[in-house]
Amino acid sequence: MCLQHLVENPEQLAEFMVQSGLDPVGLRAAIGTPGFSHGLIDYVVSNESLLVAVATANKLSPEAIMRSWAKLHQTEH
Repeated sequence: MCLQHLVENPEQLAEFMVQSGLDPVGLRAAIGTPGFSHGLIDYVVSNESLLVAVATANKLSPEAIMRSWAKLHQTEH
């Protein structure tokens, strides 16, 4: 859902690509990998307005996304 939101908002996708250092080819290659998924949700939760936009677009609360993010990071340790 995070990637879908970025795809639907080209300015935000471009900013993500700049921040992550991915070009279009690298982005396509990274999609579906655990590292990409972790980086993408990290990017979304680090930007409050983006977090709220993704949550709203998916009829979720920002807290629900934050709980998923926290659970993801719990399993890493």
